Amino acid sequence: MVSIEHIRQAAGRLQGQVLATPCLESRTLSEIVGAQVFLKFENLQFTASFKERGACNKLAQLAEQGVRGVIAMSAGNHAQGVAYHAQRLGLAATIVMPRFTPGVKIERTRGFGAEVVLHGDSLDAARTHAYELAQARGLAFVHPYDDEAIIAGQGTVALEMLEAVPSLDTLVVSVGGGGLLAGMAVAARALNPDIELVGVQTTRFPAMFDAVKHTRHEQGTSTIAEGIAVGTPGEHTLALIARLVDDMLLVDEGDIEQGVLMLLEIEKTLVEGAGAAGLAALIRHPQHFAGKRVGLVLSGGNIDPLLLGAIIERGMVRAGRLARLRVSARDVPGVLARITAVVAEAGANVDEVHHQRAFTLLAAQNVEIELVLQTRGREHLAAVLDALRGAGFETDAQP
Repeated sequence: MVSIEHIRQAAGRLQGQVLATPCLESRTLSEIVGAQVFLKFENLQFTASFKERGACNKLAQLAEQGVRGVIAMSAGNHAQGVAYHAQRLGLAATIVMPRFTPGVKIERTRGFGAEVVLHGDSLDAARTHAYELAQARGLAFVHPYDDEAIIAGQGTVALEMLEAVPSLDTLVVSVGGGGLLAGMAVAARALNPDIELVGVQTTRFPAMFDAVKHTRHEQGTSTIAEGIAVGTPGEHTLALIARLVDDMLLVDEGDIEQGVLMLLEIEKTLVEGAGAAGLAALIRHPQHFAGKRVGLVLSGGNIDPLLLGAIIERGMVRAGRLARLRVSARDVPGVLARITAVVAEAGANVDEVHHQRAFTLLAAQNVEIELVLQTRGREHLAAVLDALRGAGFETDAQP
């Protein structure tokens, strides 16, 4: 079983090999959620994820044992962590990835010198093939989470957090297979037996939540937090989490989206969905953390640019800063110019315009005009609607 001594030894191996990332207070987020929030910026690691810690610790031990070749299965951060540190340590690395893995992740992993093998349409299929290759080629398998050396490496995050902010009341950690939370729980419990430990999963992949709480939720097929989209918790990690962690919470996709956007806007830092899960828990369950000194791990920053763009747009819609209006008017020359003039006078900017003559229940002489507007928020949007109605147009906001 992993102990605090294993984690301290891992910290010694990692010194100078991975970044001791900052753990800083966010005053603005603290005001918003009603707790004193401290952020651990693991998205600043070279491969933009905490996964480097466990990978480096495991590979360093394998190198000391004379192992020359390793294999791993991953569609993301673990792949890059293993490939990068294998290259540094002079080990040959093979990474098995599902065929659906985005090309940017494949090329980034290859860029660290690893051989990438694309196999299967799921993580389970890729994992099975990785085990087969490990046996056939005599390679050491590096598990993404269910390995004591990996768990110990991830636990160094808690060592650094509690050294930087010893008075933390609570640690909130995203959970997939559980390597990060398990390692941090061991370290935190040893340093402060009274600290509260909370794991966070998405409602679409609640495997660890169900295992710990003995509940049963239906599993989804996709999530924006793909870094924690794990269908089966690890045996080692489950045992540690069940024994040491105080609570597990679930968050929705919308909470995670909001967390990504808040960190981008407020802290000017980019996180992936899994990296925002901790903040999502504070957004979804504020009463649980009210008045506490809470440490959050921004576990990774590898987010697809197209997904980020969608999250930003959806967040603007929720805030009323991007709005869709439907305006009904007489279909006569100059009517569109009048409508856009009213919108401009009210201080909003037109993003899109669409005339609808055929697919409408209005009389034949009328036209339905759909506008997508950029506004300053919900109050400003209400003012734009009032201005249009004051000018004699029928209008309403569309969901």
